[in-house]
Amino acid sequence: MTAMRATKSRAVAFVATVVLVLLGFGGTAHADPAGPTDYQTEILSIDPPTPSITLSVIGGDSFIQLKASPEADVVVLGYFAEPYLRFRSGGEVQENRNSPTTYQNEERYGADAPEFATPDADADWVTVADDGTYAWHDHRAHWMQPIRPAGKAPGDRIVEQVIPIVVDGDEVDVTVISTWQSEPSLVPAVAGVAIGGLVVAGAAWLSRRTPTWPVALLPVAAIAAIAGWWQYLSLPSETGPRLIWPLLPSIAVVASASAGLLGRRSPFAAVAAGLVAGSQLAIWAFVKRDGLTAAIVPTDAPQWFERLALTSAFTVGVGALVIAGVQLFSGSLGTKQVAAAT
Repeated sequence: MTAMRATKSRAVAFVATVVLVLLGFGGTAHADPAGPTDYQTEILSIDPPTPSITLSVIGGDSFIQLKASPEADVVVLGYFAEPYLRFRSGGEVQENRNSPTTYQNEERYGADAPEFATPDADADWVTVADDGTYAWHDHRAHWMQPIRPAGKAPGDRIVEQVIPIVVDGDEVDVTVISTWQSEPSLVPAVAGVAIGGLVVAGAAWLSRRTPTWPVALLPVAAIAAIAGWWQYLSLPSETGPRLIWPLLPSIAVVASASAGLLGRRSPFAAVAAGLVAGSQLAIWAFVKRDGLTAAIVPTDAPQWFERLALTSAFTVGVGALVIAGVQLFSGSLGTKQVAAAT
């Protein structure tokens, strides 16, 4: 009977983990949010200068954000000089659904516009914000190829273009430039691996003595959750921040913390919590892996913190999966752990 309960507990833990893993991967699809990049776009000039608009760049080179003063009427022109965005006095922001630019801006490297969206079509304005601020992909502001620019090197300017904007009836030229950035330092990533290795070693030592060893994963899970929430809250909603950035490590925090309580009732449940925590941390790091090599990660958090959190989470996640897998499926969850739980 005891063996049957153990087998059932392991099966339940395995199924629950598979479900969470599938949920984790299923949440990665999104309509092209800001991602890691090697290019930094800057606003070079606004000619003529005007206090009615403030522009900034989000995610290195991913989005242009415009904030209009409450009393201003502002129109951003699209790639064919058609009205694309309209910032109305009072804060309402509208997007022209008959503008081909609207659809081309849905993806970083461009997308096809439907046949009805033409430069000379009557504008079809749809409200997209009400606070006078909006961010959008603008292909005039970033490198439009996934491959490196030929004949260029880090430090070189690769884009210089003008975004035409009409402010209270007067045309304003916003000149943007984009520069290829150098590769990031490896020090934070290596430090993250070292921290993760120490945590895994501690968890492995505890696993021989108590089923509540997944509690040892909590510090790294918390660091990953902070990094995830920091990134998620750094980006405006219209840029499509991914909910899995904070969600997966938050699940790992809950799972690792709950192992302390679960271990008192069922050592198998506690180890299953470690399996859940490890899988979520490993998936989170895998989803965000491009941030290790890209020069810029789209977050307000320090870049070193983001990379340290990423590598420490991956190291701990894989280590926890190995420890939990060995205990759950090889029968190494011994009498000492069961006695400790009792």
